[in-house]
Amino acid sequence: MGTKFSALWMAFLLLFPVVLSTHNGGLIRIGLKKKKLDQVNHPVGTLDSTKGEAMRVATKKYNIYDNIGNSGDTDVVALKNYLDAQYYGEIAIGTPSQTFTVIFDTGSSNLWVPSSKCYFSLACYFHSKYKSSESSTYEKNGTSAAIQYGTGSIAGFFSQDNVKVGDFVVRNQDFIEATKEPGVTFLAAKFDGILGLGFQEISVGKAVPVWYNMVNQGLVTEQVFSFWLNRNVKGEEGGEIVFGGIDSNHYKGEHTYVPVTQKGYWQFDMGDILVGNESTGLCGNGCKAIADSGTSLLAGPTTVITQINRAIGASGIVSQECKTVVAQYGKVILEMLMAQAKPQKICSQIGFCTFDGARGVSTNIESVVDETTDEVSNGVQDAMCAACEMMIVWMQNRIKLNQTEDQILNYVNELCDRLPSPNGESAVDCGSLSSMPHVSFTIGGKVFGLTPEQYVLKVGEGVSAQCISGFTALDVPPPHGPLWILGDVFMGPYHTVFDYGNLRVGFAEAA
Repeated sequence: MGTKFSALWMAFLLLFPVVLSTHNGGLIRIGLKKKKLDQVNHPVGTLDSTKGEAMRVATKKYNIYDNIGNSGDTDVVALKNYLDAQYYGEIAIGTPSQTFTVIFDTGSSNLWVPSSKCYFSLACYFHSKYKSSESSTYEKNGTSAAIQYGTGSIAGFFSQDNVKVGDFVVRNQDFIEATKEPGVTFLAAKFDGILGLGFQEISVGKAVPVWYNMVNQGLVTEQVFSFWLNRNVKGEEGGEIVFGGIDSNHYKGEHTYVPVTQKGYWQFDMGDILVGNESTGLCGNGCKAIADSGTSLLAGPTTVITQINRAIGASGIVSQECKTVVAQYGKVILEMLMAQAKPQKICSQIGFCTFDGARGVSTNIESVVDETTDEVSNGVQDAMCAACEMMIVWMQNRIKLNQTEDQILNYVNELCDRLPSPNGESAVDCGSLSSMPHVSFTIGGKVFGLTPEQYVLKVGEGVSAQCISGFTALDVPPPHGPLWILGDVFMGPYHTVFDYGNLRVGFAEAA
């Protein structure tokens, strides 16, 4: 299945035809068209996410215009959609303008594009390159810079020039000229670079982000930007990002806002996750989440993603460690839970983990044999500890439903079969969407549900169609986790507002 999915992932990022610019009520709307996927002729690219280090965040809100077209301090950049996989649009750098296609990424904070000085990375030869010698507004900086993303990396140096976003010209903007783009990630991608919309706290080199300069230079009166992502793959528009306001035509009802809890990513607190009407048990007391326009899927802890996979019939790979723990210690763990032992201590009491005062952690027992054996031993120990801790959560959920011992152990064994594959992707049956449950997220006291049609990505048509779960596993340990990344799978159904002035994120049903 791995080879098959590699081709599918790589089929997601293909170039769309270029754009036309039109004025509408004082706004710039850059029209984008889409090119139909050819699964046979275009097995290139990788999906996953263009995210950095562990993935990112995004969400924002505020000031709703009755008619956005009446505001001269609002600008709109249309976004391109390729099979709901990535959304990107155009900017220009320099004088005269040099045009680039970028992902508007709320999960990072730097702007980078390929440099004309990129000589040894193949990716640079397939994308537009910035030529400083051809810009009269270029200012040399030269400080080296590097960014490591989840699916790739870039390196280069800082430069300064004017950046045009829609009709806004951001002056004296620091950005990275990428001279190294190793690997296939950016080779396959049809965007040239990334424009980060996160906070300066996570900006490489502490460079002032483009959005900050839009605010500081008085280009917007309202410190708000918002995303509308068109999930209709047959639609002409891929979506729009609106700077300086909100388009009331992009959503229904009212937005639900939650405060940003930590500047860096657009991070906020989230409540329980439901599969159908059933709690998954992990976030009942709250979880951290970030809204991330640069991540295609919806990522969360393996414990919950596995439960979702079971409910929707997604198939990953079997975790032998999980089944081993069930077979050898399942009954013991269940008896300890029934005897009301402290759940966070059970795995350390059995010997799979150590207890650090708050939770179980890998024992990482040192070996007296060679280094290679030591690494293998520690890797197995890590897996057994993780399997045990997931089992605790799963069993607690079943105990609350008053199930029998056999029912609980059978359920846990089923979940072992649904653990995601190492790359995170999982297949689902395209013909079973009608029987799959809604998956819901509690934000600001309101439940935001996703239907199967919204969380399943479909590639192709008819008998050749392939369906992929929009959920992928990402485990971030405390104190930074558990962490959820609400990517385009969530931001498509829900119009997302990023309120920089009030440090809030808002969600409303997308129109």
